[in-house]
Amino acid sequence: MRRWYGQFLGFIAGWLLLRHPVGGFLGLLVGYAFDHDAFSRPRARRPGDKAPLRHDTGNADVDWAYRVFGLPEDASDAQIDRAYRKLMGQYHPDRVAGAAPDLQKIAEQKSREINAAYDRIQKLRKK
Repeated sequence: MRRWYGQFLGFIAGWLLLRHPVGGFLGLLVGYAFDHDAFSRPRARRPGDKAPLRHDTGNADVDWAYRVFGLPEDASDAQIDRAYRKLMGQYHPDRVAGAAPDLQKIAEQKSREINAAYDRIQKLRKK
């Protein structure tokens, strides 16, 4: 579970320090970065750690495929299928058929990326 309190505290601190809504927005951005570990270095693996660290795998292709779906590498097949269906429902080119041409191109590129990531994960899991 991701942290949430960085955004909350950042918003309040920014608003109070700058005494303006823009300060709240800046604090919210800093809090978001804090919640997503933008300010921390990747830590070394310690004895007793159960789950492997993501950057320890060394396979950027695998990391990319799971990152597309926003899932960890130990996600179940059902979670992967659910994430795939959700993203394809959102970015399928037929869903944006009446939209602007730029949005249609973006949807096509995103759907290709989602399909490639899903195919890559399925190949890895069949091995």
